[in-house]
Amino acid sequence: MAEIEALIADLALILICAGVMTLVFKKLKQPLVLGYIVAGFIASPHFALTPSVIDTASIHTWSDIGVIFLLFALGLEFSFKKIVKVGGPAVIAALTIIFGMIFLGFTVGSSFGWSKMDALFLGGMISMSSTTIIYKAFEDLGIAKKQFAGLVMSILILEDILAVVLMVVLSTVAVSNNFEGKELLFSIGKLAFFLVLWIVVGIYLIPLFLRKAKKLMNDETLLVVSLGLCFGMVVLAAKTGFSAAFGAFIMGSILAETIEAERIEHLVKPVKDLFGAIFFVSVGMMVDPAMIGQYWLPILVITLTVIVGQLLFATTGVLLSGQSLKTAMQCGFSLTQIGEFAFIIATLGVSLGVTGSFLYPIVVAVSVVTIFLTPYMIRLAEPAYGFVYRHLPGRVRSFLDNYSAASAPTTSRESDWRKYIGSVVRVILIYGILCVAICGLSFGLLVPLLGKWIPEPWANIVSAVVTLVVLAPFLRTIVIKHSHSEAFQALWNASRANRAPLVATVVLRYLLALGFVFYVLARLFHISVVLIVILALVVVFIMVSSRFIKRNAQRLERTFMDNFRSRELRDQYLGEKKPEYASRLLSKDMHLADFDVPAEIDWGGKTLSELNLGKRFGIQVVSILRGGLRINIPKAGNRIFPQDRIQVIGSDSDLEEFGKHLKASAINLEDERYHSGETVLKCVPVTATSPFLGLTIREAGIRDTYHCLVAGIEKPDGQLHTPLPTLPFEVGDVLWIVGQKEDVEKVMGA
Repeated sequence: MAEIEALIADLALILICAGVMTLVFKKLKQPLVLGYIVAGFIASPHFALTPSVIDTASIHTWSDIGVIFLLFALGLEFSFKKIVKVGGPAVIAALTIIFGMIFLGFTVGSSFGWSKMDALFLGGMISMSSTTIIYKAFEDLGIAKKQFAGLVMSILILEDILAVVLMVVLSTVAVSNNFEGKELLFSIGKLAFFLVLWIVVGIYLIPLFLRKAKKLMNDETLLVVSLGLCFGMVVLAAKTGFSAAFGAFIMGSILAETIEAERIEHLVKPVKDLFGAIFFVSVGMMVDPAMIGQYWLPILVITLTVIVGQLLFATTGVLLSGQSLKTAMQCGFSLTQIGEFAFIIATLGVSLGVTGSFLYPIVVAVSVVTIFLTPYMIRLAEPAYGFVYRHLPGRVRSFLDNYSAASAPTTSRESDWRKYIGSVVRVILIYGILCVAICGLSFGLLVPLLGKWIPEPWANIVSAVVTLVVLAPFLRTIVIKHSHSEAFQALWNASRANRAPLVATVVLRYLLALGFVFYVLARLFHISVVLIVILALVVVFIMVSSRFIKRNAQRLERTFMDNFRSRELRDQYLGEKKPEYASRLLSKDMHLADFDVPAEIDWGGKTLSELNLGKRFGIQVVSILRGGLRINIPKAGNRIFPQDRIQVIGSDSDLEEFGKHLKASAINLEDERYHSGETVLKCVPVTATSPFLGLTIREAGIRDTYHCLVAGIEKPDGQLHTPLPTLPFEVGDVLWIVGQKEDVEKVMGA
């Protein structure tokens, strides 16, 4: 009981400190992460003016759970399709930043005489910028819709997934305590194998399960099921040698492809915020002022390394990708900080026991300084660009301008060979991994289980039949998929020289399928090799020619693709996701942006021809989204109503000007509404001299002329009657008039 009381007391102290600091930092308009770190410092034994946490071991356990929730929530916001769609510039820039910063961090750590592990982990910590901090800074500065901001967010998306991979690599290096290439290659291969396996199986099974159980899923059950799946994957990842955070991220990424993703994200957010706060508070508890004072020089050097290194490598990477110098410098100045992943990697090093106790508070101090400087660095980008551009030699300026123009993407047709080979490699990789997993499950679980219940040789026969039946649709896909595609036919008809390589690829795919069948049969039956080869050939022939297996293979693939694309198609229709062509506009200094039409807009209900937005602002309306209705390429007669969402194409300056117009229109109407929007109820008696005497409601023009409403007619007997449009007003009637104050006063003065 005493332990429980200590844990509750610690939790109360942590949450009280965190609550107070979040209010303070919210008032100061600073990131809440910094508030949590300060709260952790206040609750730690290093701060003598307040009570301190008693059971630090339990707090560290809760912080580990916080890491799981943070990575799970990050996975819910992530999509593996984003990796493909971030584009070449983001890939080049992200890889340049990560490899450059790891090298720089390792060099700086080694120069201080730190161990190789400390230096390597330092490089990993300073290689990742903070998605949360940058996004908030963009929103606060009102530049989230600018072209360079979209490129920065694409770089951060790629950095997030590479950070998870980096954690796996660092864990492997830490456990083996060496830098051998074979060990790293094995770890990366193992990572790729399980990554593909879990994603493919998860995207096939989990959306099916959620659809089948949808009628049973209220918010409570969906939350419990989602967290159950998360922690189940955490356990599975730990069993296969990966970190808990990696498993949580993978399950979040799988659930992100389901239609329920936003609902799950909304339900998980309070839990994530709670445990995430505990994690960041635990980070602050690690801050020792004495150690910071002792290591002030490394803190200063590493802070400058982060700012200068991120600025240099990000600008260089974006320039190499073909962007202009201005865009490159804007991206570079935006990425000059470290955040959440620095703390997570630091926690990983501490939990593995491979980093020194001094490294954690150093990284926290560097993070606090760089996060604080983020908005100022973003504002400094354009003045710095102007200064640099003015002082560049003319030849350098011309080279950079010509390079960015020449690097703009073209619409040239992709090589048929590249298209065909790429599709074949993807099929072999994905379905080959599935076949390996099936064989592993068969020989690891099925064969031993049947061996206990069925005598030989029937156990092996049943095992072989079951294994080959399960393998059949996947092996057939390896052999047949893309063998009659457009790229294959184009290459076959283009030149006779192409036919031999094409036939060779088909033969190799047959041999691969034959190899799987041969392996299964050879493991289960001790017969001659010639007989096994003949049996394998017969089995592969049946797999390829069977209509039943063909239908099953097509059904499996169709179900997977439906699950994989369901959320994307829905989001595109509802306007929650931009279409694919949006990224191609960036090369022409144009992009697609969404605007919500305010409810108070003064021009709501007008047609596009009346608004003439193209001539006034230089933008084009691509789509109008109204609830569940989407109007693509609207005509001149289509109207824009308040609370519509419109997708428009334009340059940064045009979109910014249009956004200001939307805001100004709403504010003007709001001011007018407050002054003239008061509605009142007045009683107007009908006398012998009243102009309404003997007139009906319609003839009196109370609604049309005075813009008021007769709510009721009070007769001399005191009863209130519903007004009838055909009955005239009589002396002694009292009209109950409702309308805006100035309109009712006109009725009373008539």
